[in-house]
Amino acid sequence: MKKYIDSGILEVFVMGAATDEEVNELMYMKAKHPEVDEALKQLETDMKKLAGEMAISPPQHMWEQIEDEIDGLIHQGNPAQPIKFRTSDGDDNKHKKKPPEDQFIPIESESNHMRLHKSWRWIFVAVFVIGKIFLGFAIYFYLENRQTKQQLQELRTEIRELRK
Repeated sequence: MKKYIDSGILEVFVMGAATDEEVNELMYMKAKHPEVDEALKQLETDMKKLAGEMAISPPQHMWEQIEDEIDGLIHQGNPAQPIKFRTSDGDDNKHKKKPPEDQFIPIESESNHMRLHKSWRWIFVAVFVIGKIFLGFAIYFYLENRQTKQQLQELRTEIRELRK
């Protein structure tokens, strides 16, 4: 049963990517084996906890902007009335309204990707290469030091034997 739980089928099911056949098999195993049911519950709990911890809350001023836009739409009149857009068929374009320019709320987002100037890339490459060179020297001197200590120990042993 441990092998079935560790196979990854539970994760596929929780993510919603399981096929109908996999779902049927999982439901059968869940009903037959309580440890599969327990593992599935634990996985769902862990996924919810992970999603909650990784959630990104919007900036504080964004909620104020949204509320202001909603209030503005309410004060304009009947917000439930649909806005008519121009169509490309050309009939009766004179009586149709353009969408207002300020109808949409601008959204500020911060990218999760780090953008670097091209010169910084070369600096990172240089630091990486220098790090590898220092690592090589550190390994070399470590081995030399170890060999020197071994030779020193051998010399001490020879001196002790000569004194006797």
